[in-house]
Amino acid sequence: MTEDKKHIRTLEKRKKIALIAHDNKKKDLIEWAIHNKLALSKHSLVATGTTGRLVEEALDQPVVKLLSGPLGGDQQIGAMIATGDIDVVFFFFDPMEAQPHDSDVKALLRLAVAWNLPMACDRTTADFLMTSRFMSDVYEYELPNYTHYLNRNI
Repeated sequence: MTEDKKHIRTLEKRKKIALIAHDNKKKDLIEWAIHNKLALSKHSLVATGTTGRLVEEALDQPVVKLLSGPLGGDQQIGAMIATGDIDVVFFFFDPMEAQPHDSDVKALLRLAVAWNLPMACDRTTADFLMTSRFMSDVYEYELPNYTHYLNRNI
């Protein structure tokens, strides 16, 4: 890709959604997911360990369950973001409690921003994202161009 060439990514109607929640936020995420059960049923869901099991049970919808966040699940989702295998991230994290895997959490959030993904970290923002017309339509957006970074002199 040349420095001035734009790279467009297309998010199809059926989005690949990552669901993650810290322990103190799992209840909030499950309640939100139940409230959005019909909308979520139109998408593919991927989640970290326990969150995935709880969402699958609550929605009676298949969820691809990865490892628990502290055991590598956050990094698995981060890798999926980097490879374009996740379209939207809903990460209900607890801002008031230190996490043993805080560096993984920060890396996951950084990757979502680096790849310009829609992301909600609280219920209000999640509601805004889920009710956006872009969640049910095809959406195209420009990926960041990291050519300069990749070609830098070290």
